[in-house]
Amino acid sequence: MTAEIPRLDFPDLREDLRTALEPRVKRLGYLGEFFKVAGHQPDALKAFVDFTESAKAGLPKRVVETIALTVAVASGNAYERNQHERLSVRLGFGRDWVAAVERLAPDAAAIGETEAVVQAFVLAALERHGRGTNPLLGDVVRVLGPEGAVAVLMVIGRYVMHALLVNSLALAPPVPSVFEDGFAG
Repeated sequence: MTAEIPRLDFPDLREDLRTALEPRVKRLGYLGEFFKVAGHQPDALKAFVDFTESAKAGLPKRVVETIALTVAVASGNAYERNQHERLSVRLGFGRDWVAAVERLAPDAAAIGETEAVVQAFVLAALERHGRGTNPLLGDVVRVLGPEGAVAVLMVIGRYVMHALLVNSLALAPPVPSVFEDGFAG
């Protein structure tokens, strides 16, 4: 934890930010430490929340969760990994699917064809910072169309940014992994 940056409580956030975060806080039952810190930049955080929702809206939930889990595992962001494990289980994807995604070895039989194509691209894009990934991006266009491919790129960027902040701030995960506590939804 980074003690130098005070944590803001929900009532301390600007009203428009509270309104934007309220559904998330109600669903989770807490205001995550990420938001408690990022709330010091309310305009940027509000734009981040809006960007997240807009980018994800263009993709199937399994694809979004594939991206979120892949970036989280590849970047060592346990904060986001644990939360998205739980969300994936709540969405009915199952612990086996989560484990298969987290192996970071795209396997169409285990996670689905579209998700394996997306994961292969995400891993290459992260490793190469996007360079030389055009053939794999072409595969994403093939399975999701141009709009979906652009949404994938934006969602990757969102989760990379989250990982950068969380890892820099050394934020502890707000919840344990589903493989630690047996979370079943």
